[in-house]
Amino acid sequence: MPASTHSPDAEKFVVSRKALEALPLLLRGEGYEVWAPTPVDGAITYQSIETLTELPVGRSDQQAPGKYRLAAREDRALFQYASTPQSWKPLLLPPVNHFLTIQETSDGIEFHPHPPPLQRRALLGLRPCDLAAIRVLDRVLQEDLHPDIGYAGRREGLLLIAVNCGYPSGVCFCASMGTGPQARDGFDLALTEILAGEHRFVVTVGSARGRAILESLDHRPAEAPDRGAEDNVVRSARENMGRALNLENLAEAISSESNSKQWEEIAARCLSCANCTMVCPTCFCGTVEDHNTLDGKQASRTRVWDSCFSLQYSYIHGGSVRSSPAARYRQWLTHKLSTWHDQYGECGCVGCGRCITWCPVGIDLTQEANRLRGAAAWGGI
Repeated sequence: MPASTHSPDAEKFVVSRKALEALPLLLRGEGYEVWAPTPVDGAITYQSIETLTELPVGRSDQQAPGKYRLAAREDRALFQYASTPQSWKPLLLPPVNHFLTIQETSDGIEFHPHPPPLQRRALLGLRPCDLAAIRVLDRVLQEDLHPDIGYAGRREGLLLIAVNCGYPSGVCFCASMGTGPQARDGFDLALTEILAGEHRFVVTVGSARGRAILESLDHRPAEAPDRGAEDNVVRSARENMGRALNLENLAEAISSESNSKQWEEIAARCLSCANCTMVCPTCFCGTVEDHNTLDGKQASRTRVWDSCFSLQYSYIHGGSVRSSPAARYRQWLTHKLSTWHDQYGECGCVGCGRCITWCPVGIDLTQEANRLRGAAAWGGI
């Protein structure tokens, strides 16, 4: 079901565009490294920043299956763009993570584990879909039977400042997933950018840490016109989603179509490039690599991102379990939308649309899932 707006009784305040400029300096003074969206090489990416001028001021984006372009706006909006090419996942689950170094010395063998750095990071500009993705990763990597110590260490130092979406792209479908366009919980602060009239931000407090940050900024209580403007932004975003995915009985429908001819039809277009898994904010697959020096005196163990689209990922003695592109795409889509429920009690997709934008041939997850639903309803194709 689409996410509803916050309760009218939610604690809300207003911060002006000018007052918000003090936020990065304030956060750095509290010991946080500030990460935020920044236009780099024709795309909006997340980088460490010092001032709000580094944000995509007056920039937007245009997205469609297999297409991404930045576009100029006529205003000085800070957050009027859709999902970025990469999510915040690399900060929590680095693409290359060094676990351990083993060194031979004159006294024997020494083990040197590589703990995660003790960093306090403020993530400014989290989209609700990415906030939901972090909650999914929390469930998988921090709250399961075998927590990832590195992930938990990086997660502990995060301050989360969400920004409700006012500009969905043609591939967004978070409204149908219940993960946006408005952040519901899990944040320290949530901002809604208001461009009508005074350029300002309606701020919702989500934690004691968030309240302490807000108290250091010039702010005032939100009044009825401010709340109405926020509702209009969220409503417009919800009504202008480019895609939708019907979740009713979807998991069961997809699992029942394991032998559908549709998988071969998708495979005829799929390049098995793994772009969809690399940009997905909830994919967490990796492989472990061991390396040693030529003299044999030092060895190291490293985890790197991997993908179920890789032929080697399911390799066991004698060959790959999923040797065809059809089998690998079926594995990915079925896990994301069906068996993820069996493992973690929720869907593995948050509706950000990145897998659609960054698929070189424009394969549309929502279209393929809805086709599989239709096939299941009619007894298969």
